[in-house]
Amino acid sequence: MRRLFSTFARGSPGAGLLVMRLVGGTAFVARAFATLHSDTPTAAATAVLAICAGLCLLAGLWTPVAGSIVAAIGIWFAFTDADPLASILLATIGAVLALVGPGAWSIDARLFGWKRIDVRDRSK
Repeated sequence: MRRLFSTFARGSPGAGLLVMRLVGGTAFVARAFATLHSDTPTAAATAVLAICAGLCLLAGLWTPVAGSIVAAIGIWFAFTDADPLASILLATIGAVLALVGPGAWSIDARLFGWKRIDVRDRSK
């Protein structure tokens, strides 16, 4: 059955998702940059992946994938970093965005949102 509505929230819910994406993505990228300069190569590789996922989350690009990666890395940061509560909060934001979607003001909405096609009768 074809859906009759868009899955990309507009109005106040869309604005809330935009703010959530901007705050969560920025905080996650900043946390990943702090981890980037660690001594272990595993932590540095995870930080690079976290920066890429955070930037995708900021832009609203591939949000289900990026949010899932942010959630997984946020849980990993919770077990390895000094501040587990902030990491759990960022993991929760990533999981919520992966489940709910990016909102109307995102690259995903531009690429995969509903398109309107006007068909005109040229025979008249």
